[in-house]
Amino acid sequence: MQQDNKLKQFFDSVAEAARPLLLLDYDGTLADFRVDRFKSKPWAGVRELLTAIQQQGRTHMAVISGRPPREVSSLLALETPIEIWGLHGAERLYPDGRHEREELPAATLAHLEALRQQLRRDAFGGLFEDKPNAAVMHWRGQPPQKARRIAERTLELFEPLGRMEGLELLRFEAGLELRAGRDKGAAVYTLIEEANHSQPVCYLGDDITDEAAFQVVNNARSPHLSVLMSRKKRETTADVWLRPPADLRKFLGRWLDARKGG
Repeated sequence: MQQDNKLKQFFDSVAEAARPLLLLDYDGTLADFRVDRFKSKPWAGVRELLTAIQQQGRTHMAVISGRPPREVSSLLALETPIEIWGLHGAERLYPDGRHEREELPAATLAHLEALRQQLRRDAFGGLFEDKPNAAVMHWRGQPPQKARRIAERTLELFEPLGRMEGLELLRFEAGLELRAGRDKGAAVYTLIEEANHSQPVCYLGDDITDEAAFQVVNNARSPHLSVLMSRKKRETTADVWLRPPADLRKFLGRWLDARKGG
């Protein structure tokens, strides 16, 4: 009942707002996980709902993902481009094609490049993902014993670097990332600030990396809602917990209806 009340109160504020913020993670939130991450397409009906919200022209919608932004854009395959913050907020791709990337200190980049070179030679059975501001190791789909070995070796390699200034260790489902630069929380705060802290804001995410975004949303001065979109409930700072894909479609449908009546 408390969760229902929170959702109702938030959607009431969305209905009255000028241009509320709808901020969305990609993997696990808009799309299911895949061993081959390039096959992770939006759940059935999600692309159509996002398109309908876009066509209303009354919502500031953005995706905030750990992926490179153009990769997200390709997977979403929306007819009209959407704003995408990639690399956990380090890159911003505007709908008109403009692109911004956060500049990082030379020393930080040097540490990352040394790690990348090592993992290009030997990823010890894991899937190494090379990002401009990060090194990522995945072990999704591996047998349990092999996955444990990859996780242990990755942690042994990444953890000392994660204690260095400018670098951060991020844990996510079936993987570890050593990264530099803005996190999702900083991206969300920038969007809230650009809206002059006056518009309702909602963030939907599934993973531990989304907690920084939840916390920023929870501290917003305007009406706000943080949503854990996950099949399994876990400890979180999010206001409500919904299960994809059915609850995701219902949520986007409610948003669409609220803006129709605004």
